[in-house]
Amino acid sequence: MTIGDLGEFGVIGRIAGRLPQGAAVLLGPGDDAAILSAPDGRVVVSTDLLIEGRHFRRNWSSGYDIGRKAAAQNLSDIAAMGADPTAIFVGLGLPADVTTDWLDALTDGFRDECALVGASVAGGDISGSDTVVLGVTALGDLGGRQPVTRAGARPGHVVAIAGRLGHAAAGLALLQAGRADGGDLVDAHRRPRPLYACGPGAARLGATAMLDVSDGLLQDLGHIAEASGTGIELDPAALPVAPALAEAARDLGADPLEWVLTGGEDHAFAAAFPGDVRLPSPWLVVGRVIEGKGVHVTGRSGTAGGWDHFR
Repeated sequence: MTIGDLGEFGVIGRIAGRLPQGAAVLLGPGDDAAILSAPDGRVVVSTDLLIEGRHFRRNWSSGYDIGRKAAAQNLSDIAAMGADPTAIFVGLGLPADVTTDWLDALTDGFRDECALVGASVAGGDISGSDTVVLGVTALGDLGGRQPVTRAGARPGHVVAIAGRLGHAAAGLALLQAGRADGGDLVDAHRRPRPLYACGPGAARLGATAMLDVSDGLLQDLGHIAEASGTGIELDPAALPVAPALAEAARDLGADPLEWVLTGGEDHAFAAAFPGDVRLPSPWLVVGRVIEGKGVHVTGRSGTAGGWDHFR
């Protein structure tokens, strides 16, 4: 069966019937609007758009993978502010020939990714479209904490990361080379694994600036440097190059460090901390905040690369 056989209300009812609601959702899908509790009195909001052929391909990723990925990249933005994700809202543009099995898998992906952080799919909208389009808005709660913005890094602070870097980029390179059997790296492209707890955890540790790495470490740290009015210096020897990255780079004739520095969509967290803070695992110090501008990698030249939505 395709969604064209169900009609708009049938599709919405099918989605709503498969999604349990968390404690923050007082009224979920089915009315003109949802009602959520906001214990902190402030609501953290982030939104992203995913378009088939630009952000994912259905012949490379299952509906379940796409649902997990779409939820993850929004939930990680909330966590990168030091907040706890509470809910997401999903706008769907779907071709009429999409099967109900694919839609069910997509819905399951949203549900399972949200379950990792105790969030819910609280509502959304659906429309016909020539291609699959996903618009996801995530909400979060600060729990009484101050938000961690991009603007608080100061010279003398350390720069640390938590999570994988370069894996999604390597997985994409393998898929483009016809290597769909690329194991964990291909899985990383299809479905990121943010370490969500590290976002609010960093806020509690005293992080002064933070973001999730969605467009590449160099490019994203450049946002912290610009917002903070500082420079950032990275130590390439401290950056993690996993054995799988090194092996894939040898096979494809690539530089694994380039994937680590410029590859996006792993949704690791990058943050600045005062130099005297003792950082627990999995935080790894990879550089420092300095006087000046921009992001510099010791021993390397060139400009900061990364994902550009209009390139």
